[in-house]
Amino acid sequence: MKKCVFAGTFDPPTVGHEDVVRKCLKIFDEVVVALLVNPQKNCLFSDEQRMCLLNKLFLGVKGVKVRTFSGAAVDLLKEESTPFYVRGVRDAIDFEYENRNHYASKRLMPEIISIYLPCEQNHLHVSSTLVRNSIKFSKDFADLVPSCIYADVLAMSEDKNV
Repeated sequence: MKKCVFAGTFDPPTVGHEDVVRKCLKIFDEVVVALLVNPQKNCLFSDEQRMCLLNKLFLGVKGVKVRTFSGAAVDLLKEESTPFYVRGVRDAIDFEYENRNHYASKRLMPEIISIYLPCEQNHLHVSSTLVRNSIKFSKDFADLVPSCIYADVLAMSEDKNV
């Protein structure tokens, strides 16, 4: 069985994140969607809220496992017994960032295989930052998050009085 890991902060999950996971399911038998918990990162949504959103987004999707992780991505890969680390890229800036991280990780885990999946053209502008800014300035973000979690993201953001 081939398994990959797709990790991130998912603050909040976007249509781009969902697209990466759906593409992974065409290549791998199992996709581990890992919420990286970083106490130094100032997230809009709590770890619990982001896990709730990810669990709802992938509820009933065969081959997707959602979990949390705190630590280095290479440790997560070792825990999950896979060398395959998937990263979604929108542009050259994302690619350069991910490629630098790949070589840093390769020092720690020589067997790592990073897979870069380009986003769809209609998602080039989509990012969690854009969603958070849309929330902050009371702008519509319905096209940026999966429809099945839109109401949850909206309700969670209203609870924060952003």
